[in-house]
Amino acid sequence: MLFKAEVIERIRTGEVTVAYRRWVRPSVVVGTELRTQAGVLAVHAVEVVDERTLVAADALAAGAPDVAALLHGLRPEPDRQLYRVRFHRVGDDPRLALRQRALTDDEAADIVARLDGWDRRSASGPWTRAYLEVIERHPETLAATLADDVGVERLTFKRRVRQLKELGLTESLPVGYRLSPRGEQLLARRRDG
Repeated sequence: MLFKAEVIERIRTGEVTVAYRRWVRPSVVVGTELRTQAGVLAVHAVEVVDERTLVAADALAAGAPDVAALLHGLRPEPDRQLYRVRFHRVGDDPRLALRQRALTDDEAADIVARLDGWDRRSASGPWTRAYLEVIERHPETLAATLADDVGVERLTFKRRVRQLKELGLTESLPVGYRLSPRGEQLLARRRDG
């Protein structure tokens, strides 16, 4: 789940513990933990809500000043229901620390082996190095622009960048991405090796 910048810090402090989303079916499941810009969130309720029953306290719990502002932030879509997601913050996203941690030789070898495996299994051919390099050359650039640069569809590009992010190699920004310090180290090792 993505959150607006003005709500992220309020989730970190525990002031915001609810989110509202319009979905055909829920995109999150009770009992799961979500890694978000605000940290890891444990989901403990997902329920359909009739927007006519919302009151000021519901809006405040979601970080909106009132019900009108809350609903204004949710596009009306006739084929979707309104869901309330209740959560609490568990802690920081472990990928934050991973991005900053220096690579050991063993970790670098493990990551390179994983990247090589992704490249071998890709129907479109090797992609991992090209993605790291395009992000290095063009930080803070729209995913659609980067996808065009490497010759793939935007959703494929974003899915693959999420794979790199799981390894602590990239960071998502408000617009685009950048290499993490760990990603910079790995790319330098690949160039030297």
